[in-house]
Amino acid sequence: MFQPELCVKIRGRRFRRTGCLPAHARMDRFSTSDRFEYLQGLVTEFQDTDSEDAKEQILANLANFAYDPRNLDALQMLQVTELFLDMLTEDNENFVEFGIGGLCNLSMDQECRDQILQSGGIPLVTGCLSSHRDETVLSAITTLMNLTTPASRSQTTDSAVVQCMLRFSLTQNPRLCNLAAVFLQDFCSQEQVDRARELMQGHSQSVVGIPLPKD
Repeated sequence: MFQPELCVKIRGRRFRRTGCLPAHARMDRFSTSDRFEYLQGLVTEFQDTDSEDAKEQILANLANFAYDPRNLDALQMLQVTELFLDMLTEDNENFVEFGIGGLCNLSMDQECRDQILQSGGIPLVTGCLSSHRDETVLSAITTLMNLTTPASRSQTTDSAVVQCMLRFSLTQNPRLCNLAAVFLQDFCSQEQVDRARELMQGHSQSVVGIPLPKD
């Protein structure tokens, strides 16, 4: 089965899968109306196909296209944000990975960020921290960073999330460890961190379904 290249760009990181798809080269030459028509075709195909492999390819491409600001208006009109959010509760781990990767890219835009927040996306994103896939967890952490506003901070830096970041900061996976450390330093108060450490003392179980990081 042919698989597209998933190259979700997040703050300098690129998450790749095998294969190559020339869609990006074609999209660069598209007008605004052509972009909408092309993306609409992808969304329609996703809705109409019964093939999980085909759905994975489409999600991977939509996640890629979410990185390009020129596609954001079309993606919003096509309700791709809601599509990505729906993927976070799927059993298929590829659906979840591509969905959170797309949300991570979309959340860098203020309007898309607000749409995710208004759709109640924070609990769904937080749930991705329990994934055993590093790329899914990294995308979830970065998305929580992007979703943090004065109004949403109490949710994105909930005590359970802070405890999770403390656990991730202890892992020997350098990308996960470093990103968790940035989250704790830049998005959490010292009081929150100290409180989370107190709650963790003597407990080795997972936090709200979030497992301990694997070394």
